[in-house]
Amino acid sequence: MNKWLKLLLSCGLILGIGLLAGCQNKDATQKVTIVGSTALQPLVEKAAADYQVNHPQAQITVQGGGSGTGLGQVQQGAVQIGNSDVYAGQQDGIRASQLKDHQVAVVGIAPVINKDVGIKNLSMTELQKIFTGKITNWKQVGGPDEKIVIINRAQGSGIRKTFEQTVLPHGGAVNAQEQDANGTVQKVVQATPGAISYLSFSYFNKQLQPIAIDGVQPTAENVQTNRWKIWSYEHMYTQLKTNSATRDFLKYMTSQTVQKNLVSDLGYISIHDMQVKRTMNGKVIPIRGEQND
Repeated sequence: MNKWLKLLLSCGLILGIGLLAGCQNKDATQKVTIVGSTALQPLVEKAAADYQVNHPQAQITVQGGGSGTGLGQVQQGAVQIGNSDVYAGQQDGIRASQLKDHQVAVVGIAPVINKDVGIKNLSMTELQKIFTGKITNWKQVGGPDEKIVIINRAQGSGIRKTFEQTVLPHGGAVNAQEQDANGTVQKVVQATPGAISYLSFSYFNKQLQPIAIDGVQPTAENVQTNRWKIWSYEHMYTQLKTNSATRDFLKYMTSQTVQKNLVSDLGYISIHDMQVKRTMNGKVIPIRGEQND
């Protein structure tokens, strides 16, 4: 074979392999795996489904597992995004300085009870006594003569951490049945007479009774001003360096399309609608209009 022909064939083969590798690498960067908070999961799942309609090259997988799992897996590099209801610095074993925080929404959290109890309001003191085991029957707070059944969240749950920091600052809840996901808690409380637990607003339904505290209703408007104090940011944590597909999806999560429509439709609060902000240490600071402009 003519040596020039051999050279051309060799160069063509090398070029073809290079182009194939480049295409494969490009496809690989489109894969985004997201794990963590079940409170944030419905929003991210719907946003991912909508996003992929116009970005068919993106392959986004969304799973639950809890905030601790999400933070642990993104720290290990096992996933691209770890969803969390708490700051990374609040989770044991997480090196927050090695992760980047993307706040995409706010979630309100409220106590919920089985509708058979017939109570719609509790004082903060009563709520504290219920979850610390000092009140054990609903008749002690004006309800029926029925045993109180506490359904707690599992250790590592960001929702549990937020609830206990706000409602039980001087000690954790009494030992009780634990469930590891909002959806499971929702079903268990519905099916258990006398049950009480706590859920993010996005999991409220007609079979549950959300509880007001000291006459304050668990609404988005009350969260925005911190009148309703049980709330947390919804964080999507990444490593400091991310691929382009991850960056593009996170940009979509904070876009007007998601923040002005999907967030409120699914029961969350837009980060742009908050009139206060809360630091990792729990300090609440008024926003001087910079997020609402």
